[in-house]
Amino acid sequence: MDIYRTWFYFGWGEVFDGQTYTGFLNGLRQCYPRQEVFLVHDNAAYHWAPEVEDWLERYGHRFHLVALPRYSPEFNAVERIWHHVRVVATHNRYFPTKQEFVNTLHGALTDIQRYPEEIAGYMQPFL
Repeated sequence: MDIYRTWFYFGWGEVFDGQTYTGFLNGLRQCYPRQEVFLVHDNAAYHWAPEVEDWLERYGHRFHLVALPRYSPEFNAVERIWHHVRVVATHNRYFPTKQEFVNTLHGALTDIQRYPEEIAGYMQPFL
């Protein structure tokens, strides 16, 4: 989520590791080709993978990854977004196939991109 303009970026992958995270970072790099970016994230192991360290050697002058304190979900804005997604898309629902589940998640996240005001209230404490 961009705090200066109403915009939400997300990526999808079967596995979350250093390679998929650097892919995500490359997507952000394309969205912000000249701006300095501060990305706040949790302490998932893939955030500190060797591929990420290599990526930061190339782009760390513009991209600053800021880690939240360990075990502090209350500081992580994305936890509130996941709550919203669960409420509107997945809570108490059965998905007969993995593809239906993925499509539903993708739809909910795309809705946030189209209508970011849906999550504005969740984000207020972080702005």
